[in-house]
Amino acid sequence: MTSSTFTVLSPVTGQPVTEVALASVEETDAAIERADAAFPAWRDVAPGERARLLRAFAAVVDAHLEELAQLEVLNSGHTIGNARWEAGNVRDVLNYYSAAPERMFGRQIPVPGGLDFTVREPLGVIGVIVPWNFPMPIAGWGFGPALAAGNTVVLKPAELTPLTAIRLGELALEAGLPEGVFTVIPGKGSVVGERFVTHPLVRKICFTGSTGVGKQIMAGCADQVKRLTLELGGKSANIVFADADIAKAAATAPYAVFDNAGQDCCARSRILVQRSAYDEFLGRLETAVGAMKVIDPADDASEMGPLICAKQKETVLGYLDGVEAAFSGSVPDSAGDGFWVPPTVVLTEDTSTPIWREEVFGPVVAVMPFDDEADAIRLANDTEFGLSGSIFTRDVGRALRVARGVQAGNLSVNSHSSVRYWTPFGGFKQSGLGRELGPDAPNAFTEEKNVFIAQD
Repeated sequence: MTSSTFTVLSPVTGQPVTEVALASVEETDAAIERADAAFPAWRDVAPGERARLLRAFAAVVDAHLEELAQLEVLNSGHTIGNARWEAGNVRDVLNYYSAAPERMFGRQIPVPGGLDFTVREPLGVIGVIVPWNFPMPIAGWGFGPALAAGNTVVLKPAELTPLTAIRLGELALEAGLPEGVFTVIPGKGSVVGERFVTHPLVRKICFTGSTGVGKQIMAGCADQVKRLTLELGGKSANIVFADADIAKAAATAPYAVFDNAGQDCCARSRILVQRSAYDEFLGRLETAVGAMKVIDPADDASEMGPLICAKQKETVLGYLDGVEAAFSGSVPDSAGDGFWVPPTVVLTEDTSTPIWREEVFGPVVAVMPFDDEADAIRLANDTEFGLSGSIFTRDVGRALRVARGVQAGNLSVNSHSSVRYWTPFGGFKQSGLGRELGPDAPNAFTEEKNVFIAQD
């Protein structure tokens, strides 16, 4: 028997969508044991055949792309445009890492007296813990390279957003992946997630979520010296210099923070504007925010949907309590009981205020002026986080200096790009540990073994 069920609500209306059974500790143990039992055969699948199965999985995802996207709109309140991109990202990640099994290269290292070479061997069972803000892509970033490297995966979706993960688990079987190789286990973090940490057969944890929970998982993994990758919080800066294309910087800034209703660890939620361009930027920003289409996410024209749940709405509104907004956008007239908060801009020159320092994880951005290049770098780095950021300037030398000076794992110049599946992604400081994606991601799911063969 399962320990309980969870009622999935629509963020758009606040109304129930379906009930999902939550796994007990015993059911979690059984799933982990099945994954461990499936590991030897999956590890020994010929590289070309494992590659074929991953491509087959990608093809099945592609065939169900619209179904997955519509399911994400229903469960997570994502705009349909974003949801289609997210389902497509799962497909693309699987296709990208389908090339990895045949390219898990070792090295031959010159030594006296014989031959020395290295090989990469999979770890075993990988526990992937996925957050509610991007349920599909972040799941794929974990299971794609892990499966490619020859590991089996048990995946726990967030309680709030399990529906697309459950469907992906079904599609994996449909594509021909053997039973036990990829298992989705809906459940509470305190039950399923905690068991991933404590169960000795789980050899690595991939966790994306809050910095506080990440620290707890890191401490728990120490007991077994368990591998882990952490992708945690962010409070990223969007730095706009006076020599930049101010019209472009202002027009794109809302999408860098209000996309997914601000529920994005890469959100550029602090905008730093050089003082001489400050007034012009704010005027253009107000126009851009006012023009954002905050409407039913099922509408193809929608640019921002609701927050994920009532608790998140309460948290975000708490940051705005007693704070004077400079200007804000709209929410639908038919918002009703949905979890809507309008895109909101706050001005400040106080670096100690919570809205400047803490991750709001909602459609709220704080704007602050700066004086010169050194001041911009100082303000950008005045945070415990270091995930992403943007730099707007026409000066190539300045762009290079500031990019080297800002302590963040992913920076964009004259754009807001953060995540491409073929480039590495991860944070500095308390934004995380390790890197996901990019060509080297499968290696993070392996042990490197060194072998010496004596010639005599």
